[in-house]
Amino acid sequence: MKPARMRSLLGGHGWAAGPTLLSSLASATAAGTTLVIARGAGPREFGQFTLVLTIALIVAVGMLMSLHYVLLQELPRARPAERPALAATAFLSTLALGGGLAAAGALLSPFLAVPLGVDTRTLCLSFALGLSLALNQLTEGLLRGLARYRFVASLKLAVAAAYLAGSAFCLLVLGVRDAEVYLLALIATNAAFVLVALPGLGIAPRSWTRAAARAQYRLGGYMTVIAALTGVLFGIDVIFLNHWAGAGDVGVYSVYNGFPKRLLGVLFTDGVGLVLLPALAVADKPAALRRIARITPLVALGTAAVAFAASTGFFVLLGGGYPYSLGLMALSAAGIGAHTVFNLYSVALSMDGVRGARLLVGCLAAGTPVAAACLAACVAWWGLTGALAGFALGNAILVAIVGTAAARTYRRADPPAAPHSQQTDTVETDTVEAQR
Repeated sequence: MKPARMRSLLGGHGWAAGPTLLSSLASATAAGTTLVIARGAGPREFGQFTLVLTIALIVAVGMLMSLHYVLLQELPRARPAERPALAATAFLSTLALGGGLAAAGALLSPFLAVPLGVDTRTLCLSFALGLSLALNQLTEGLLRGLARYRFVASLKLAVAAAYLAGSAFCLLVLGVRDAEVYLLALIATNAAFVLVALPGLGIAPRSWTRAAARAQYRLGGYMTVIAALTGVLFGIDVIFLNHWAGAGDVGVYSVYNGFPKRLLGVLFTDGVGLVLLPALAVADKPAALRRIARITPLVALGTAAVAFAASTGFFVLLGGGYPYSLGLMALSAAGIGAHTVFNLYSVALSMDGVRGARLLVGCLAAGTPVAAACLAACVAWWGLTGALAGFALGNAILVAIVGTAAARTYRRADPPAAPHSQQTDTVETDTVEAQR
């Protein structure tokens, strides 16, 4: 985008600077904790940690059903008197659905463990962690939907700092290397975040309504399909690698691939989530997607270069337990570059409502089987190297599909939409007033 147009899109969002900084510090602290655990626990235990977290992130999609995204849109638009009922409906629905899925998963874990190539205890831990992640993400979405940006950012930073301090104490003072300890601590910190935030949400069981739940789940349906497909596609690499190579290679792969993705997540969650998403919501979608198509090479090369450079710092901090290879890091950087471009397309299409969501679902439905098959073949043949190559290839396939589909669908500029602009102005006014 041209600088003048970007400034106009971001105008009125100066309030986001402080919360964005705090939230970025929280994410950096969480990433630092993962680095500490990786260095102290060693590749095998860190591989187990990564495996449980990966499965938990996948099951959390089904528990949450994208209600955190739904409430980010619905709460600012609702009248103040309606907001407690919306928040209560979303939270209690997620607690019931997530708790039910976690209980069912624990009961079925002896049957699910064999095809997944993991043990029963790993699956039970994954379901428990998934429930805590789902409630944590929903609570954060509710707080942001209520425009309590500074509070949620401060709470995230406090919880992340507590997790870092506890992990460092266990590793450096007590000498604990067992991954399960740090997984249980992560579940506890997620629960602490929710419990501290709950009193300010005004949630009462009698506020739950069937009509509100039905509307929320209907709106979140498309986003849930997208989240499920991407969650499986970008999480199954760890499962494949654990099956064909072992936990040690999973730990090394997590350093090459997981840490750069975490940096990318900080950018999209704390940068896009607070500033660029509102800008994309009011942008002309065909024009925005044409600009994305033009800057695709620059975005891919830029993020690949950043990932490659940052890897040096990661491996210096981790010590000799994780072997550094320029070739493997180059493969990782290529995958991160393609993954960034796909995420950029995904965010832009998701902010176009049903039209963009349907297009993205169609692209994922077409590309996911091909990308997953390529990934499986690469991992089976070449192990760790194949996992990095398969991740890069899979993302390149998705970028080609979604880029082609977006170019065909958004050929003509949208007509001006006055009612939407008026509604956006109202939402931004409510946000500023809530900040005050």
